Amino acid sequence: MNHISPVRVKLSFADYNHPQMFTFTPHSRLPGFGRTGTLETPHGVIHTPVFMPVGTNATVKSLSRQDLTAVGAQIILANNYHLFLRPGAENLRKLGGIHKFMNWPGPILTDSGGFQVQSLSREDVDLCRIKTNGVEFRSHLDGGALHFFTPELATASQINIGADIIMAFDDSTPASATRKRAKLAMDRTHRWLLACIRTWKSSRTQQALFGIIQGGDYPDLRRESAEFVISQDLPGIAIGGASVGADAAQTAENIAMVREMLPKNKPLYAMGVGVKPSDAIAVIKAGADMFDCVAPTRLARCGQLYNLDAKTEYIDISKSGFALDQHPIDASCDCSTCADYTRAYLHHLFKTRELLYYRLASIHNLRMMIKAVNSISGSE
Repeated sequence: MNHISPVRVKLSFADYNHPQMFTFTPHSRLPGFGRTGTLETPHGVIHTPVFMPVGTNATVKSLSRQDLTAVGAQIILANNYHLFLRPGAENLRKLGGIHKFMNWPGPILTDSGGFQVQSLSREDVDLCRIKTNGVEFRSHLDGGALHFFTPELATASQINIGADIIMAFDDSTPASATRKRAKLAMDRTHRWLLACIRTWKSSRTQQALFGIIQGGDYPDLRRESAEFVISQDLPGIAIGGASVGADAAQTAENIAMVREMLPKNKPLYAMGVGVKPSDAIAVIKAGADMFDCVAPTRLARCGQLYNLDAKTEYIDISKSGFALDQHPIDASCDCSTCADYTRAYLHHLFKTRELLYYRLASIHNLRMMIKAVNSISGSE
């Protein structure tokens, strides 16, 4: 018989020694509804707008801290769902928190795992059951013991992990959700947010909690959700759900539904946005201050390398036409990969599955995404 695994959460924050500092200051206007700003955190100041590389398992795949610094990363993401399962939030607390664990001196944000408990379980209905007070799920690693994420546990787990910014546990609205399903997810997200806030406040942590606007593609639900999240007066506001992220234009529409309601002194985080460099421009113009996506590094590993002259904004380095190509991946790119290596070499590394390829390709794609952000914000 399978049993729900017990989790012992010890809330102790002296290890992190965070000063009480978390403020967002808007600065100049950018095209459309964009703006620049500064976000002060216990691990440094973030200049917005900002693209945040995704380091799901406390690592941006194949890249070192020095690589991330070189491409211009200011803040990185880790994921509560994955770290909860391995190595465990309590173990991370004992090791001094995620910054010390991965030797990253800058700010870190953890996603709550609300999206992952559902998305990693959709192929098997027995792996995930959404309930009134949380989500029951089996680990995608082995499908074994049951776990149960309540909003309280998801929040406490992130607190133990030690990120600067932690996300409320939400019911991530599925893509193309019916109005009934979107409203159910929104109402549940709101109830869970209140539980997250209680855990966050009672912990006395100096981490910042962001609430998440749901509502799918329904303007009235998005506005209702925005009103509720804004009323909680949290340090930051995110807009989420499967209708945000994959399509930059659709993301912009979802932001537009609530833009006039949003407080000017809070950062807006568009979750999961940034498949290609033009997406960065679009979401900044729509009004987002922060955004993230796994796509730059995931595409890199699949051979798709950003090139602004290409119609799709990437070239497929696996194609035989690059075997003798002595040009850099993109002539406008200032990354170390483009400075030191040719398309022919990258093609060879990819075809032979050499490990060096993944590092060089990821450096390039992340630098191109961050460079696109810097170009519109004027920080290049």
